Amino acid sequence: MCGIVAYIGKQEAYPILIKGLKRLEYRGYDSAGVALLDGGIKTYKKAGKVSELENFVQDKDTRGNIGIGHTRWATHGEPNDRNAHPHLSQDGGLAIIHNGIIENYTSLKEELIKRGHSFKSDTDTEVLIHLIEDVLKKANVPLEEAVRIALSEVVGAYAIVIVSKDDHNMLIGARKGSPMVVGIGKDGEYFIASDASPIIEFTKNVYYLEDGEVVYIQDGEMVVKTIDNKVRNPYIQELEMNLEALEKGGYEHFMLKEIFEQPRSIIDNFRGRIRTNSSQIVMAGIDQFDHKFKNLNRILIVGCGTSWHAGLVGEYLIEEFTRIPVEIEYASEFRYRNPVITENDFVIAISQSGETADTLAAIQLAKEKGATIFGICNVVGSSIPRATHAGAYTHAGPEIGVASTKAFTAQVTVLTLMALSIAQKLGHITQTRMQELLTELESIPEKN
Repeated sequence: MCGIVAYIGKQEAYPILIKGLKRLEYRGYDSAGVALLDGGIKTYKKAGKVSELENFVQDKDTRGNIGIGHTRWATHGEPNDRNAHPHLSQDGGLAIIHNGIIENYTSLKEELIKRGHSFKSDTDTEVLIHLIEDVLKKANVPLEEAVRIALSEVVGAYAIVIVSKDDHNMLIGARKGSPMVVGIGKDGEYFIASDASPIIEFTKNVYYLEDGEVVYIQDGEMVVKTIDNKVRNPYIQELEMNLEALEKGGYEHFMLKEIFEQPRSIIDNFRGRIRTNSSQIVMAGIDQFDHKFKNLNRILIVGCGTSWHAGLVGEYLIEEFTRIPVEIEYASEFRYRNPVITENDFVIAISQSGETADTLAAIQLAKEKGATIFGICNVVGSSIPRATHAGAYTHAGPEIGVASTKAFTAQVTVLTLMALSIAQKLGHITQTRMQELLTELESIPEKN
């Protein structure tokens, strides 16, 4: 649940980083920290809340137009000041923030110790920045190349951002299995974050990094490459969320606000999809695979956590109305059991964020075996909509509360519409019954 926010531009970075870290507090964390570039690298970090970091930094020098900030949920190393991010290289010339886990960090650390490196924390993240420094000095290559080479030796998942005291106008980010978004601001300024919530106040123009991509931002320009050094042409899109959706709106806490937002999010999922007058449901993603449903062996639903629970409801709904066998599986276990999948299977992948790593892995496996993949998620432009053959957005808006409410009911709503649409295509529901059900669905009040 770690959070990332970074800035490069003409504004003072520190206020942007702190505001961004506060917007990431919903993710859960045990420490927070920032690194600011102003000639050298100034690093401030503290176990506890972002407010404790703010108090600690009050009398410190926070000048700098480039900075990185992080909220950490402890994995390697207990939650304390020295294990908090950012972490520095051996010579203090590089700083890094990192979401994810470096699985082979122990072997990398042992090798680096043999080469004379010493470590100040218990984290896998510090090992990674030392590795980048080692490549930088021994291979005598530019920093962007050293990052790419080092990442090719890493096993695991990561979203990272790096700054260097020797490259005063550069920010480098990379991702594999952990989400990262780049925001494009005015006058050559850029923002990097683990999700869009910290940057929506400053820009709506964003690029979602693909797995295995590295972004280099320098002198107001952005270049995206793969770890294999292939240049990518980034597709910039506009965020649909607004700042008001990220505020509490007068409620005591976000969970209460989101409970009361459920009627509206359900109605938003009906809009444009229910045609009561003609007793039809229009879902482009379902309509384009009309021919598939007549020959399906089964429907597989994969998801994690809340999405898996929504899938359990979907299993009952789809089997009842379509009479197609349905199986629901944890995405985290799906790929490890060598499942039997054929081209006559239809896989529904559910994820609120659209970035769930296990669900993305399940999608990849099912695609390799020829299945048709349909995604249900909430975040436009995220990885799952791009990885699937078709899909439907849940239109729930940002969900800040960790205990899911409206994301769950929005997913169930989409699954209900899918069940009825497929049933109608297969002739398993009469026009009269369809009319009754759609009328009942439309009678759901939009407000509590």
